[in-house]
Amino acid sequence: MGEAVVFTSGKGGVGKTTTVANVGVGLSLLDKKVIMLDTDMGLRNLDIVMGLEDQINYNLMDVLQNKCRLNQAIIQDKRYPNLYFIPASLNCINISFYKQDFRVLVEQLKTEFDYCLIDCPAGMDSGFEFAIEGADYAIVVTTPHISAVKDARRIIDILHSNHVKSINIVINQYNKFLVMKQNMLSEKDISEFLGEKCLGLVPYDNKVIISQNRGIPVLELHSNAGKKLYKIAQSFVKNMKKECSYEL
Repeated sequence: MGEAVVFTSGKGGVGKTTTVANVGVGLSLLDKKVIMLDTDMGLRNLDIVMGLEDQINYNLMDVLQNKCRLNQAIIQDKRYPNLYFIPASLNCINISFYKQDFRVLVEQLKTEFDYCLIDCPAGMDSGFEFAIEGADYAIVVTTPHISAVKDARRIIDILHSNHVKSINIVINQYNKFLVMKQNMLSEKDISEFLGEKCLGLVPYDNKVIISQNRGIPVLELHSNAGKKLYKIAQSFVKNMKKECSYEL
């Protein structure tokens, strides 16, 4: 039985979708069967980051509304045999009515995949409530900006109230030189404030923008950000093994 992991953030622009995409690629390279679900209805971007927008025929809402079969909506990334994807709808839909259907779908996918990665919309509205439905674990992406960290704290509180098994954080756009000059929050400061373990620090890297514009994962560009994101995928697998051993 696989696990469902929601990637969320308190605000937009912190690199959440980039993190989902590259951790998904990293997990697939670690011989894990992975499916990524974009739940950001009306503003989908995961397909663009992955360069898969031309392969979309159906989307997540088509599945939930029984307009297509599940296998018709699933896209296999031919570059990575273990990686699959279901895009969000481009239409803004009241998805609150489909929360239970989404939970059922996630449970079904967990029987076929090692990891079901859910790209959550930013913020705390109905899209957030929909995306965390059925999630076993959460990765909260933030940047070292005080506003982003404070918003992440609020998200974490809600995740705890929804009985998510385990929550980790990823700190994006980290600059160790600014931290040394005390001009940026440190990993220690952020982890203590949020009360959760940090899976990894992703430095600001111009190659992230290049990768997004070219529709390829930053892992392929052998960049500093790509290396860190791959290590985050490795760390997550190790954490999952520990969680499973604790449960036994």
